[in-house]
Amino acid sequence: MNATALLLDVATGEVIGRLKRRHRSTEFLDFLQEIDAVLPQKMPIHLIMDNYATHKTDRIKAWLAARSRYQVHFTPTLASWLNLVERFFSALSEKWIKRQAHTSVEDLESSIEHYLETYNQDPKPFRWHKKADDILASVARAAMARGR
Repeated sequence: MNATALLLDVATGEVIGRLKRRHRSTEFLDFLQEIDAVLPQKMPIHLIMDNYATHKTDRIKAWLAARSRYQVHFTPTLASWLNLVERFFSALSEKWIKRQAHTSVEDLESSIEHYLETYNQDPKPFRWHKKADDILASVARAAMARGR
């Protein structure tokens, strides 16, 4: 398994996840089409994504441009921790994957799918516990330390 496509509803914490063997624009477009098919057509969708090249191909840009309900936001480079999906992946890894013994890729995939199904039975939205000023001060200190 090379990639997991994941849509996280920040309001409810619910997750739509798909395991993909590859992470190309083809797989990402398939995932966007799945999202488009299952979510109400009048619902505005804000996609918050990292700056991975797969998310920025001409094919993806054209698909999104043809659908005005999609608004795209990219997390700043080197700030993936701002991306709640990254937080979800961290929790998935710490609370589930690292506590399991997987004997094959198929076993790992099945385990992740089970986790997503179980998680969605009682999803919880992620809540920041630090104040925005504290987070921004920390980011500023890190940037200064890097000489920016």
